[in-house]
Amino acid sequence: MASTTPAGLRVKNVTQRFGGLTALNDVSFSAERNRVTGLIGPNGSGKTTMFNIISGFIKPTAGHIYIDDFEITGLQPHQMSAHSLGRTFQIPKPFSTLTVGQTVELAASVNAKTGHADPVEVARQVGLSDKLDLYPSELTTTDLHSLELAKVLATGASFVLLDEVFAGLNHSEIEVVASLIQSVADAGTSFLIIEHRMRAVMALCDQVHVLLYGRLSISGTPAEVTRDPEVIEAYLGSEALDHA
Repeated sequence: MASTTPAGLRVKNVTQRFGGLTALNDVSFSAERNRVTGLIGPNGSGKTTMFNIISGFIKPTAGHIYIDDFEITGLQPHQMSAHSLGRTFQIPKPFSTLTVGQTVELAASVNAKTGHADPVEVARQVGLSDKLDLYPSELTTTDLHSLELAKVLATGASFVLLDEVFAGLNHSEIEVVASLIQSVADAGTSFLIIEHRMRAVMALCDQVHVLLYGRLSISGTPAEVTRDPEVIEAYLGSEALDHA
């Protein structure tokens, strides 16, 4: 009997060319539901290009993207929320004139299918329930990252793309945000993360995919990936991993 469990996100044979440059070459991988999946690789490996394709900012030269077996290839970014897919960006982009509560209410109005999200509940989920009346200028850096996640969750997204979520954070702030992501994941939200902070990725992720020079090098558990000779040589390096 076929499984009734949603497949999650599937990338199938994706190629992206920009003129004579091949940024991605026949890349396929999956990110299952109820998991935190990592997409890693050195600068220029194609991670951001892949995120832009999945989230609809770029249409791939070839290949297909599926969410829960529904093809979303070529859909516009504003159409993704209808398929419960959301994305954050490396640099938080708050609405400076809106409070935390107003921001969550606005985000909830984007997708009529999900109804009007309870801003208090969404804020509680990301640790901002006591800051609903605060403006972005009154928030800490950690809070701003939490607000980015709140905006996505308020749209009804159950599968979230996290783009360099630990950028600009110190070690203690990374621990706070990582703990937040884990708690949201434990509550049922699925994540695909691109990130350079390797220790955080390896601690959070159930599965990791490695892009090298625009191709998929290896997929596996964090332990399997960090033992792979090609990954060690081309990206991590034993010294780099020790100090990540």
